[in-house]
Amino acid sequence: MQLTLLKCKLHRACVTHAELDYEGSCAIDEDLLALAGIREYEQIHIYNVTNGERFSTYAIRAEAGSRVISVNGAAAHKAAPGDRVIICAYAGLSEAEAATFKPSLVYLDADNRVQRTGDAIPAQAA
Repeated sequence: MQLTLLKCKLHRACVTHAELDYEGSCAIDEDLLALAGIREYEQIHIYNVTNGERFSTYAIRAEAGSRVISVNGAAAHKAAPGDRVIICAYAGLSEAEAATFKPSLVYLDADNRVQRTGDAIPAQAA
């Protein structure tokens, strides 16, 4: 059996650009892609914390060190500069792989600077 698990995420990234007339994708600072483990052209899911929109697209590389998060094409209708978003990628794993797998979690501030990283989400308190 294959299970779909969270592979990695950029948590509360801040959208820097929304380019309606650019080829559809999401441009992400190359350093952030590497840190999270998101590959260029990999499918990503974007959850807009600011307005509740949820959509999928693919990642492309933005200049390293730029801290750019640019939502492009039709998806630009779903996010605006300043919106806080969660960008996730998922992986299909066997039950054996899933038993020991840990996701790559990258937590960002409003300037898309890394605040911390981790591999587990704490249990939610009631």
